[in-house]
Amino acid sequence: MKLHLAAHYGMCFGVRDALRTAEQTAHREPATLLGPLVHNPTVTQNLAALGLREGDLHSLSSASTQRVLITAHGASDRDRQRWLNAGHTVTDTTCPLVRKAHGALHQLVRQGFHPVVIGQSTHAEVRGLTGDFPDASIILEPGDIARIPPMPRIGIIAQTTQPLSRVEALVSRVRDALPHSEVRYVDTVCQPTKLRQEAVETLCKRCEVVIVVGGRVSNNTTQLAHRIRQCGATPRPVEFAHEIDPGWFSGVEHVGLTAGTSTPDETIRLVIDRLRSLGATLEDPLRDPSQPHPHPHPNP
Repeated sequence: MKLHLAAHYGMCFGVRDALRTAEQTAHREPATLLGPLVHNPTVTQNLAALGLREGDLHSLSSASTQRVLITAHGASDRDRQRWLNAGHTVTDTTCPLVRKAHGALHQLVRQGFHPVVIGQSTHAEVRGLTGDFPDASIILEPGDIARIPPMPRIGIIAQTTQPLSRVEALVSRVRDALPHSEVRYVDTVCQPTKLRQEAVETLCKRCEVVIVVGGRVSNNTTQLAHRIRQCGATPRPVEFAHEIDPGWFSGVEHVGLTAGTSTPDETIRLVIDRLRSLGATLEDPLRDPSQPHPHPHPNP
């Protein structure tokens, strides 16, 4: 069995930066994370081992430390200010590309557009994006479009980890449903998400089965598995290497591997080691994350 790695996979720069900030903070002083830093169990376990406490962005009583950390998913200005007003020192690890999405939405509202966010209404990132705009519309499926009020100007952005194809299709449907409204769309899907989606499409052209490494509640990881299924291959999502079942590969000649943007390198290495123990041969050893690499981030 031959193992093929996606051209782009694994932890993105925004998550690496957030993780580095959280680790540095934990070494300096007691601190509370206001939610999971990212949606990955290994990251959560490692940060807990460093002494970072768990809190809730929406509950001031959940933090017993003065220092609190906004997660990589971001927060509304309103929530951030509540913690400052309560006397806490706030460290913000929001991904720069999520910040960009916040800026785009604020700009649309300032220009008189009714705010629309394409994404999961319960996701921390979407709750942060819409937290300052209680009248914002959140859509994810075509049926949700009926909830958008027929305003003269409609401004649309997206959760950064949504597939671009879904976003563009929904924008087109909004324009069709509201022909008398001016609809302005700002593309806020992040580049790492786009690259990983494109890379997995290429992977599916030669692989019957694709392992998807990442947290079960991670949206970008879930979307990778969904895209693999759309491309006609079989996705096998795993959080940990021991979840891999040898029975998945009966009669399989080519297996692919991708990973979500919050998946640590160590988890990917263990998955590759597990696949090798089952007889897989890595087709691109120069990109093998289980071996030392001359560059710190061979796959940005």
